[in-house]
Amino acid sequence: MSDNFEVKFLQILAELHMIRAEDAVKVLPSYHESDVDQIDEFLLSEGILDQESLLQALSEYYQVPSFDVEGYFFERHLLHMFPKSMLLRNEMIPLQVDENMMIMIAAEPDNPDLLLEIGEYVSYDIRFYVGVARNICDAVKEYYDKADTEINDDNEDIDKEHLLQQDF
Repeated sequence: MSDNFEVKFLQILAELHMIRAEDAVKVLPSYHESDVDQIDEFLLSEGILDQESLLQALSEYYQVPSFDVEGYFFERHLLHMFPKSMLLRNEMIPLQVDENMMIMIAAEPDNPDLLLEIGEYVSYDIRFYVGVARNICDAVKEYYDKADTEINDDNEDIDKEHLLQQDF
């Protein structure tokens, strides 16, 4: 995210009366002095905004609907259409498919490279929603990291092959 984004985003927060204009001026230097990489994460971690307000402001900035991914049960088969690394790198996650339209939630839905990268894996028309980067990445990791109780399909195939080779 660029400094230009940060300034415009803080202006939107002031316009939406989520922070006072005089406080918005103070936020940027504090953010730049912090170890936090993204301003939305800084605003959440400092308690300046709650998640609902942040999503509302991101929606206003990007002019797309927002979506809170926290606690949402994503469809595993949609996630597995894409490599985990690509979803994490681009901070996005597929939400749903309706006929020929796929909805993707992205932290930066105006990133011009997203459509090209998505197009390498699917041929749906894409509609973007905006979400919080940290939550998107957490959701992607959750769906790609196998649970302890989940059966590994590769091992299952090896076991079946081993059983077929045994003489009974």
